[in-house]
Amino acid sequence: MPNNLQSFGITVDDVPRARSFYEKVFDWRFEAWGPPDFYVIHTGNKQDPGVTGLMHKRREPVKGTGMTGFECTIAVQNIDETIRKIEANGGKIVMAKFIIPTVGTGVYFHDTDGNFVGAMQPEKPGE
Repeated sequence: MPNNLQSFGITVDDVPRARSFYEKVFDWRFEAWGPPDFYVIHTGNKQDPGVTGLMHKRREPVKGTGMTGFECTIAVQNIDETIRKIEANGGKIVMAKFIIPTVGTGVYFHDTDGNFVGAMQPEKPGE
């Protein structure tokens, strides 16, 4: 059995604000599950389900420390449109748009709770 990534988690201080951000920027769907302020994130559809995510209230706010955890990058169709949506919905670009030859065009941003996230428009659609 391969050791593929099965799911990802996003911990936040303000669940409704963060949920709204990811719904508006990436069209993800959220399903209440388990304890209060805990959601399953559906990133895809029936034909292409993507990776299942989780969102829940941050247990201990991380203040003044470097990033701890996995760095995630979200594949997008149009990086310029994604940048516009990130900024329009309260996110902040923290590393300007860059190109990785043969891979794609990317950007790094902070979501509305300060989580460090990447977005990448693949050089070849569908990758």
